[in-house]
Amino acid sequence: MSGTMKRKYPFLILAVLVCLPAACRKGGGDASSDRGGPVRMGYMICNSLAESKARFEPITAYLSEKTGRDFESVYVNTFEFEDLVRDKKIEFTHTNSILYIIFAKDYGAKLLATEVRGRHGYQDTGVIISLKKSGINSFEDMKGKTMVFGPALAPFGYMAQYDLMLANGFDPEKDLAYYAIPWGAFKHEKLIYAVKFGAYDVGAAPRLDMDRMATEGKINPDDFHVIAESIPMPYCTMAALPHADPTLAKKVEDILVNLKTDETVLVKGEVLNVCKRAYIEGFVKVDDREYDTIRERLKRCNMAPYREY
Repeated sequence: MSGTMKRKYPFLILAVLVCLPAACRKGGGDASSDRGGPVRMGYMICNSLAESKARFEPITAYLSEKTGRDFESVYVNTFEFEDLVRDKKIEFTHTNSILYIIFAKDYGAKLLATEVRGRHGYQDTGVIISLKKSGINSFEDMKGKTMVFGPALAPFGYMAQYDLMLANGFDPEKDLAYYAIPWGAFKHEKLIYAVKFGAYDVGAAPRLDMDRMATEGKINPDDFHVIAESIPMPYCTMAALPHADPTLAKKVEDILVNLKTDETVLVKGEVLNVCKRAYIEGFVKVDDREYDTIRERLKRCNMAPYREY
C-alpha cells in the first residue's frame, strides 16, 4: 500500500482492520459467538403451531425483559428438532424429557429447569386406557385388540406405555392385533378421542392431558378404565446447549426457577400472565439424576439415544 493512500484514507484502513475480526467470527457459524445477536429459544411444537406460539411467546418476551437480551422463539416439530441442535441454530431448548436426554447425551445440553404443571408437579405419568363399556380391563384382555400411540419420541404417549406392557409380559409386537401412530398423534387429545369414539380399543395417553380434558369438560373420566399407569417422571424441560453463553444460561436458569405465578409481560401491545398463558405453575430446578427413570425405560424399549440395532 502506498504512503499516499495511507495518508489520504487513514480512517478507511482503520475501519477495515476493526471489522475483519468481527466478520471472521460471524462467518464461523457458532451461534454463541455473536453476543450481540438474538438469543434463539427452540420450542417443541405442542398440539399446533398456533397454540405453541400463544403459550410460549410470553416466556420468550419475559426472558428478553429480564436479561436485557433479544430472545427469539424458534418453533420446530419433534423429529426435526435435532437438526437445529446439531447445526447450532438455537442456544436454548424447551422440549419433552426424551429430547432433553438425547441432547444431553449426544450434544452436551445442560439441564436448566423443569415445568411445574398438573397433579404430579414437574412430573407426569403415562396411562393405558380403554372404555369401561368395552370390558377391556387388563393386559390379558388387551390381547388381539387394537391400540393407538402418540409419537415414538413421546415419553407419556408412547415410551411409558410400551415399557409397561413389556414389564407385564405383554409384547405389543405380537399380542396386539394392530397398533398405530397415526398422523397428528402428537396432539394427545386425538389419542383419547380415538378411544372414546371407538376407532381403537385401547390408547396410550399422558395423564396430564386426560386431567385437562376432564377439567375442560371435553371428556367424562368415568367413561374410561385405566388399565395401567406408569410411575411419575420428569416432563417438559428447559436446557442450554454448550455453545450458549454460560453467564446468560445461569441467568436464564435463575429467572425461570424464580418465576412467580402473577408475573406479566408485554407481548405485541398486550399484557399477558406468563404462567397462565403457558399452562404452567412455574419452573423448578431438578437434579439430572431424576431423569434416570426415563433413561432406564428408553434402554428397555430400545429407543434413542440408546437404540441397539
